[in-house]
Amino acid sequence: MSASQTSDVPTLLVKIFGKDRPGITAGLFDTLAAYSVDVVDIEQVVTRGRIVLCALVTKPASGIEGELRATVHSWAESLKLQAEILSGTGDNRPRGSGRSHVTVLGHPLTAESTATIAARITATGGNIDRIFRLAKYPVTAVEFAVSGAETEPLRTALALTAAQIGVDVAVVSAGLHRRAQRLVVMDVDSTLIQDEVIELFAAHAGCEAEVAEVTERAMRGELDFEQSLHARVALLAGLDASVVDKVRSEVRLTPGARTLIRTLKTLGYQVGVVSGGFTQVTDDLRERLGLDFASANTLEIVDGKLTGKVTGEIVDRAGKARLLRRFAAEAGVPLAQTVAIGDGANDLDMLNAAGLGVAFNAKPVVREAAHTAVNVPFLDAVLYLLGITREEVEAANLA
Repeated sequence: MSASQTSDVPTLLVKIFGKDRPGITAGLFDTLAAYSVDVVDIEQVVTRGRIVLCALVTKPASGIEGELRATVHSWAESLKLQAEILSGTGDNRPRGSGRSHVTVLGHPLTAESTATIAARITATGGNIDRIFRLAKYPVTAVEFAVSGAETEPLRTALALTAAQIGVDVAVVSAGLHRRAQRLVVMDVDSTLIQDEVIELFAAHAGCEAEVAEVTERAMRGELDFEQSLHARVALLAGLDASVVDKVRSEVRLTPGARTLIRTLKTLGYQVGVVSGGFTQVTDDLRERLGLDFASANTLEIVDGKLTGKVTGEIVDRAGKARLLRRFAAEAGVPLAQTVAIGDGANDLDMLNAAGLGVAFNAKPVVREAAHTAVNVPFLDAVLYLLGITREEVEAANLA
């Protein structure tokens, strides 16, 4: 029966709630089957062992509605459940135009912040159609299905609210594209890994403090990236090439990085990295993690020594966005289906070019400009922004 066919049909809303146990759903519909009703809608939620089961059905034939009500109540009482039956007409009212998924991450997620987000959705003209939990570990993640508000204004409003109350909120438009194949491209230093690779090299050259200071200024957007890159690399001149293997062994993956990549790959996504660091490290990460794409700057090595120069095309702020587009074209994925993750000012063009740009534990200038921000120290939390549940993550990593 179509929505138009049920719009003015008398219906009954049967609500069952109480302690969950096997067989409740089958038992309810077995009871209703005796009255030849049609099922219009079903919703069931189990929270901490308590079930709420709602069945919207057509009214039974004239004269036996009272018998149906009595039978359902009797069945519920036999299982120590409560039942409520409400008469009405038709189904839910049509949802408003403009549909979005709003994902909220909290560590913890407080009642106060949830109330604030819900109120802000309402203030933008949105209606919350459904809420469900995506994850309880390592963060609490819930998703609101919202209709009646356009995605971009809703994203803008909630980004401001999220920053004020200290939670992470992502807003993406609803539709089939959310389940389509995607390309995820991330920065490396302080995103995929916990380190700044050039600082690892600098530690071996005895110039770590000087390099770190220039790096920090570049990430804040205070220095031109290409100029700062050349200045920092020049300090590495004369280092023995054997230091490359030492640096590779010192690289520490961000918590959740392997889970993120393994889950995405299991689900058929393609994954790449772009870095203002060096191919001497990103090529190794590509092989170790099974990445589909990787691009970075290359340290020049002559006669077994670092020359203090880089070779080839510089991967800077504009270069990262250019590489995102190139990877998307090679992967056959529309740019709107791409996700970019980064933390520094030189990631901004890439984050803004992607369908979803995620600022991961980022500098303030990046958090303010990106589509959404994740400020918990677990990279796999990004999966929840894509609508992937913790149960799906765990299943993907057991495969």
